[in-house]
Amino acid sequence: MSDNKKPGSLSLLTSLSLFTRLTHLGRKPHWTGTPDHPGAVVSPPIWRASTHLYPDTAALKQGPKHNEDGRFFYGRRGSPSQWALADALTQLEPGAFGTMLYPSGVAAIAGALLTALRPGDVLLMTDNAYEPSRAIACGLLAEMGIVTRWFDPVDPAAFAAACCDKTRAVLLESPGSLTMEVQDIPALCAAARARGIVSIIDNTWASPLGFTALAHGADISVMSLTKHVGGHSDLMMGSASAGAELYAKLRRTAQQTGQVVSPDDASLALRGLRTIAMRLERETASALAIAAWLEKRPEVARVLCPMLPGSPGHAVWLRDFTGGCGLFSFVLKGKDAAARDAFIDALKLFGIGYSWGGFESLVTPVDPAGLRSATAWPLAGMNKADRFAVRLSIGLEDAGDLIADLEQALVCWNAA
Repeated sequence: MSDNKKPGSLSLLTSLSLFTRLTHLGRKPHWTGTPDHPGAVVSPPIWRASTHLYPDTAALKQGPKHNEDGRFFYGRRGSPSQWALADALTQLEPGAFGTMLYPSGVAAIAGALLTALRPGDVLLMTDNAYEPSRAIACGLLAEMGIVTRWFDPVDPAAFAAACCDKTRAVLLESPGSLTMEVQDIPALCAAARARGIVSIIDNTWASPLGFTALAHGADISVMSLTKHVGGHSDLMMGSASAGAELYAKLRRTAQQTGQVVSPDDASLALRGLRTIAMRLERETASALAIAAWLEKRPEVARVLCPMLPGSPGHAVWLRDFTGGCGLFSFVLKGKDAAARDAFIDALKLFGIGYSWGGFESLVTPVDPAGLRSATAWPLAGMNKADRFAVRLSIGLEDAGDLIADLEQALVCWNAA
């Protein structure tokens, strides 16, 4: 079999369906075998090494002249364990030249921001951004002399009004990971590009399987691989994918700040990537069934699930997205935080914990009021008394069992 017909061949993979591609991505024959037996094993072995050896001093001197995945240099630049994962993620993101890996999703966000910004610059950030993203802006970036301005995620005019001649980057998140607003990413990215502003999107919710961020105009697509890609709640990792010019800058910034991921974790993430489509398909179907059930409950004021017809942002989601996931929120009708917490504590099948995208269902309380700078919570059109929300991450359990669990917990909410 010629190299372009073997697993991992880009020329073959680009013509195949998603499920087939996910099975073969990151499996280049020279990463899964030896020179005399290429492709000997199914998955790239785990290469644990800090030191890479050279055959002689001439080869050692050549090492620093080449800086790319696939070339051994030093453990900090990775090995086939990390290269295979980065290669697979790049092939999943149309328009990407390369992908950098980071030890967490937050590290990936920080890496992208530090690549695009310098002291004196202005950053625009969507007001529904992930709380750690806001913390980076208010902490690290502020200490560097970078000013952050927040804007209404669903108001393009607010974005335009926030721009100035010092604006160098915008951080987008669609849907927002708490309140689920869906942004008009193509319009916002086009407006940013016209002004010379680098657009960065946290695309963890949909992943490239549900939203091709670069193809829709974004310059850098960031993911927390901890979530859907890992899929089993047992690793921490992030990624940033971009075109050639920005990828080179991401790589330089990551290397100068010493960003590196464990080969063991990279192998786990690559293994999780093989089943991500099936897991997302199952979680999305269950989430839609549960969201539709919650929408009919008298205890629920609003369901925040853009995949659900009639839910805020559904029209834009339907236009731009090809898939979803199991993460959504809902707002309880009236009462107080104690009643909401009693509901959460009564759940038996949902773990109470941060993160999402694993095989298990999770629940957390949502109190966005203190995490807003440019917009108010409750959102426009909501009753001011309906402010206490719940975020669900739907896993692989049976949807009927999860609905029954939610139903018995609402009894506790009613009694609170």
